Parts: sequence; structure tokens; C-alpha cells
Amino acid sequence: MAFDKFKKLYDLQKKARQVQKDLRDTLIEAQSADRKIKVVFNAEQKIESIEIGEEYLTPDKKKELENTLMKVIQDATAKVQKVAAEKAKEMMGGIGLPGL
Repeated sequence: MAFDKFKKLYDLQKKARQVQKDLRDTLIEAQSADRKIKVVFNAEQKIESIEIGEEYLTPDKKKELENTLMKVIQDATAKVQKVAAEKAKEMMGGIGLPGL
């Protein structure tokens, strides 16, 4: 009986490591409406890259750049959270927890 519990715990840890690797390898992109700003996160919520079009790199565009970048990052973060939640749900459902 105890062996079965250890086996289930081991399997859960193995699945958790795989999910973490999948999250690290999953890239989520968000762009501004004009496609001049792009942010790429991995599904662990770490920024992989940011691209900013040159037309935003002038002093008179500072506030517009800040606002647009914030919106794009918020969009990317929402997408990342959704992907992470789906992966976690798949993992938890795969171990037979009721209600998941």
C-alpha cells in the first residue's frame, strides 16, 4: 500500500517536472494593434524578448510607448496565465484528482 503512494507521488513529481519544462518551452506572443510593439513571454511568465518599432523611439512618443507597452505586456500576461492554468489542469486531471 505504501509503495503505491510513493509511486503516485513519484509520478506526480515526474509530471510536474514535465509541465514545468513545457511551460519554459512554450512561447506566448502579444503585439500592439499596429504591430509595432511585440512582447514574447514563456509560459513561466518570464519575458523572452521585446521588440519596439523605431517610430516609438522619439521623445514625443514616450507616453504612447509606455501605455502601449503596458497594454501589450498585460495581454501577454493574461495569455500566459491561461496557458499555465490549462497545463496545470491537464496534469491534475491526469493523476485522477476528483473535480479536475
